[in-house]
Amino acid sequence: MATGILPVAGVRLAAAAGGIRYQNRDDLVLMELAEGSVAAAVFTRNAFCAAPVIAARRHLGQAAPRYLLINSGNANAGMGEGGLAASLETCRLVAAAAGVAINQVLPFSTGVIGEELPVDPFARAMPDLLSSLEEDNWPPAACAIMTTDTVPKLASRSFQAEGQTVTVTGMSKGSGMIRPDMATMLAFIATDAQISATNLQQALETAVGPSFNSITVDGDTSTNDACVLVATGVSGVDVNAAASGQAFRQAVDGVCMELARAIVLDGEGATKLVEIVVEEAESEAQARDVAYTIAHSPLVKTALFASDPNWGRILAAVGRAGVSHLDISKVRIWLDDVCIVSRGGRDAGYTEEAGQSVMHQPGFTIRIALGKGQARTRILTCDLSFDYVKINAEYRT
Repeated sequence: MATGILPVAGVRLAAAAGGIRYQNRDDLVLMELAEGSVAAAVFTRNAFCAAPVIAARRHLGQAAPRYLLINSGNANAGMGEGGLAASLETCRLVAAAAGVAINQVLPFSTGVIGEELPVDPFARAMPDLLSSLEEDNWPPAACAIMTTDTVPKLASRSFQAEGQTVTVTGMSKGSGMIRPDMATMLAFIATDAQISATNLQQALETAVGPSFNSITVDGDTSTNDACVLVATGVSGVDVNAAASGQAFRQAVDGVCMELARAIVLDGEGATKLVEIVVEEAESEAQARDVAYTIAHSPLVKTALFASDPNWGRILAAVGRAGVSHLDISKVRIWLDDVCIVSRGGRDAGYTEEAGQSVMHQPGFTIRIALGKGQARTRILTCDLSFDYVKINAEYRT
C-alpha cells in the first residue's frame, strides 16, 4: 500500500491486464463493495455521454451496487446502441461470475472515443480479477485506470467518531480533456462510514463543487467523466448526525480537493499549477465566467509556460469575459502579492522584475478584483506547453 493510503473496510479491489489498448500493463479494475453499501455519483454533462455513463446511471437507479468495473484505453463513447450493448455485456460477465444481479454492477470506461469496446478481454480477465480482490489494492488500481496520466492519484483521510476510526480513501485519473461538468476524469472514493443515500449524495455534490468542478486543463468536457462515492457502513459509525457528519464531510472534501489538485498538477505537459481567484463580482457565476475566460486563454496559458508576466493578456481576458458595465478603473489584478493592474492600467508600483519573479515559481495565484460586488470564486488551472500539443497529437498513433 502506498504511504498514507488507507484501506477501507468493506471494499476490495483488483487490477488485471486485458490488453484492450495498452500492452504489458493493467487496464482493468474491479471494485467489490460489501453487501448493504450505498453509493452516490455525479456524471458528465456532455450530451454525447458514453455508454458506461448511461448504464451506470440506469443501474444506480435500480439497485444497490456490489461491483464497479473500470477499463482504460477505450472510452466506449460515440458507439450508439452497440456501445451500450458492450457495456451491459461487461456488467453481465461480472454478475455471472460473482453471483449478483447485472444492475448491481456499475461500468466505467476511459480512453479513446469512437472505437468499439472489445468484450473478450473482460471475459479473459474476470477470473484473475475476482481471485485477486484485496483491501490494499488501491495503488495498482489507481495505476490501471490511467491513460495519459503520468502518475497515479490517491488520497486518504481518517477521523475519530464514537470511539471508532472512520476512513475515506479515493483514487482518480485525469490529465487532459479536463473541464468541469465533471472535470477526461474518473474518481472513485470509498468510506466505511454508515450514512443514508440522500446524505451521501449531498456530501458528494458539496465536495465536487470546489474541487473537481473547479479545475480546468484545456476547457474540454469529456464524454465519460464520473465521480462515485460509496459507503460500506462496515465501521458501524453513523455519520448522519450533525457532529460526526461534519467530520465526515470535511474528510470527503479533503480527499476530493487533493485528487483534483493532483489532476491539474498532472495536466498533459503541465509545468505550473496556477490558482485563479476572482473577487468583488456581482455573482459567483460572473466570477467563474471571468476565471474560466482567463484559464482557457491560449495566450495566457502559453505566457504561464514561458514564465512571461505578459499582463496585457490577462487584462484582455478580463475585458472579454462578458461582464456588463465593467468599470475598468475599479479593476485590480495581482500575481501573488504583486499588483500589476489598477486604475485602468499598469499599477504605478509594478515592475517587470517583480512580475517575473512570481511567474518563475512552479505555483502561484492570479487574483482579480472586479469592483462590482461581494461574490468570489477560485479555480485551479495549469500552463500550456509544447508537450501538451505533442501528447494530444500523438494520442491515437
